[in-house]
Amino acid sequence: MNTEQDNGNPIKKATESPMAKLKAQKKTAKKFKKHTSEGEGSSKLSSRLYEKKIAKLQLELVKMQYWVKFTGARIVILFEGRDAAGKGGTIKRIAEPLNPRGCRIVALGTPSDREKTQWYFQRYVTHLPAAGEIVLFDRSWYNRAGVEHVMGFCTEEQYNNFIQDCPEFERMLVREGIILLKYWFSVSDDEQERRFQSRTTDPARRWKLSPMDLESRDRWVEYSKAKDVMFAHTNIPEAPWFTVEADDKKRARLNCIYHILSKIPYVDMTPQPLELSPRKPADTYVRPPLNEQFFVPQIY
Repeated sequence: MNTEQDNGNPIKKATESPMAKLKAQKKTAKKFKKHTSEGEGSSKLSSRLYEKKIAKLQLELVKMQYWVKFTGARIVILFEGRDAAGKGGTIKRIAEPLNPRGCRIVALGTPSDREKTQWYFQRYVTHLPAAGEIVLFDRSWYNRAGVEHVMGFCTEEQYNNFIQDCPEFERMLVREGIILLKYWFSVSDDEQERRFQSRTTDPARRWKLSPMDLESRDRWVEYSKAKDVMFAHTNIPEAPWFTVEADDKKRARLNCIYHILSKIPYVDMTPQPLELSPRKPADTYVRPPLNEQFFVPQIY
């Protein structure tokens, strides 16, 4: 069942008096006050079971990377979805056990003035994988169908060109032999609001609450419409969209990683354990005295 609620924005807009708006804000804050951290309360899966499952899946990811390197496979995985849907946490758990020389995370910022004059897909093409590489896009070329379109950062002509060109661009990637996987993280309006509220009180996560995130709260329906149109045009057989139910972060991570592993035809090519020979003796070498070195104080 899709957790997205497209029946209207839960945050009331604005013809209310300042006092009424203040009361509504206090009521909302009180509703989410008990969740002082973003992850707290969002999963019914026990931490012990989650850690056991994620460790097993991460081991399989390592096996997959050995296969990718040996065969020269090229893998591109796109992660899209609403703000605070849990994309970043999933990407982090995928990349965590892998060799960073063969697995890259691409999270591009606002295009430069020069990039704005390029072919739209050009700055993404430069980040595509070579043989034996995995690239994880934390948001991707689908920015044009989402935030750029909703916020008016592109023209209607640019948007229409993207909707027409994107399927052909992705078919080109697949014909080239790239394994392309696309994931949409679906989060309900109530859960997204809970996560936003927790970010306002958590200094370690407050940086995640950008002005664009706040603006997205008031454009829930517009983002829903944009996502539906995007799916209608870009959910192609060569590169279909896979929706991840993301109200429960832990389950979303496990389900997404499991699905990635199921879509890549890897085999276990883990090398056999190495046998280390005894270390060679130091002979007559004498190291300099320790008091000639600067050490970090042992505070902990």
